[in-house]
Amino acid sequence: MLGFDDRDLFLAAVIVYGVSTLFSVFLWRKGFRQHNRLLYLLLLLAFGLHTLALVGRGFSLSRCPVNNLYEAMMFVGWTIVASYLVLGAWPRVQFLGAFAAPVLLAIGVFALMPALDPPYAGKPEFSGGWTSFHAASILLAYGAFGLSFVAGLMYLTQEHDLKFHKLRAIFSLMPPIQRLEMIIGRLLAAGFVLLTVGLVIGAHNLRQTSGVFYKGDAKILWSMAVWAFYLALLILRWRFAQTGRRFVWGAVGTFAFVLLTFWGTNLLSNIHQQ
Repeated sequence: MLGFDDRDLFLAAVIVYGVSTLFSVFLWRKGFRQHNRLLYLLLLLAFGLHTLALVGRGFSLSRCPVNNLYEAMMFVGWTIVASYLVLGAWPRVQFLGAFAAPVLLAIGVFALMPALDPPYAGKPEFSGGWTSFHAASILLAYGAFGLSFVAGLMYLTQEHDLKFHKLRAIFSLMPPIQRLEMIIGRLLAAGFVLLTVGLVIGAHNLRQTSGVFYKGDAKILWSMAVWAFYLALLILRWRFAQTGRRFVWGAVGTFAFVLLTFWGTNLLSNIHQQ
């Protein structure tokens, strides 16, 4: 693709995420009162480069590029920025990008570690379209959870400013914390539905290949734990009216757990290393 491979394009996207992160620091210092559109355009540029990287890797494999940790993290980052760009069309939510940019930068730097993208010995093997659908559904779920994590950071920052009577909370263009909490709840619900669909498809695939719906594999156990964590958060919110700071910390902490343990469980998984 014009002499650049997918890693070159993804590196360019990560560099733009870095520039966006530096600009986000400026927005933080100014109290989120100006230049939100420029940040949106920077992330749109990064999204274009990120998309070209995904497309380039996909064409090289002739399949959905979700076959190792580099590709998985690249896909998670892409779903987060894509979700932000849709929500960011609403001006009052554009400052979500000031929190999304550092997360995207961290994911990108981690994904570029050489050990996460070993060379393929020829063409990778796939078990069919359902496998790609399973992976895409779960990674899209992580994208929604990631954006809820970003919105959670916004909520906690706004709450901190209000608690200590900081003027930037008064003049900020960020949505009020009540609206942020609503956004977090809806993102968690959407992500939970996608995760459930992905896990059901995964069980169906396992039944076709191994004759069972469940195995005591590290990745399967981890995925079930993540599903249970998010289910508990949603039940606490909708059934027991658990809202506010504790609910938001639950959303932030659960996705932090996902980010910190995703790669380890993938490496420990016999199924996902086949």
